[in-house]
Amino acid sequence: MQTPELPKGEIISTYDRYEDAKHAVDVLARASFPVQQISILGNDLRSVERVTGRLTYGRVALMGALSGAYLGLFLGLLLFIFQPDNAAIMGVFIAALAIGAGFGMLFGVLSYAMNRNRRDFSSVMQMVATRYDLIVTPDLVFEARRILTEHAQK
Repeated sequence: MQTPELPKGEIISTYDRYEDAKHAVDVLARASFPVQQISILGNDLRSVERVTGRLTYGRVALMGALSGAYLGLFLGLLLFIFQPDNAAIMGVFIAALAIGAGFGMLFGVLSYAMNRNRRDFSSVMQMVATRYDLIVTPDLVFEARRILTEHAQK
């Protein structure tokens, strides 16, 4: 397994948004540039936590029930596959779904109640770069710059 390392080469352009850097790679690819020689390097990483909503016992119970229902759905499907008598399979399937939802709700509420460091909101964490450098191997720098300059002048 190869250890991660920063790409070697020269910076041919810098962008504020990842989409712009990706678009530049698309431009180079359409011009038959060897794209395997390009790297997009994100700099000045920031941790961004986006709050998605309040976290209450009701919401915790609902999320737990949904998680448990998925487990019940999986178990119900296993029973459906391996049960030789399929006459009452719908009842077994619904029972597995309901029992899974009940246990998921119970465990979700209990774990939320017992957590001493609990927060009253839910969130999603992301890593975001403040700028993106397009790096190309030294032997292809001039060709890459020429292609991007020609595209910008159109």
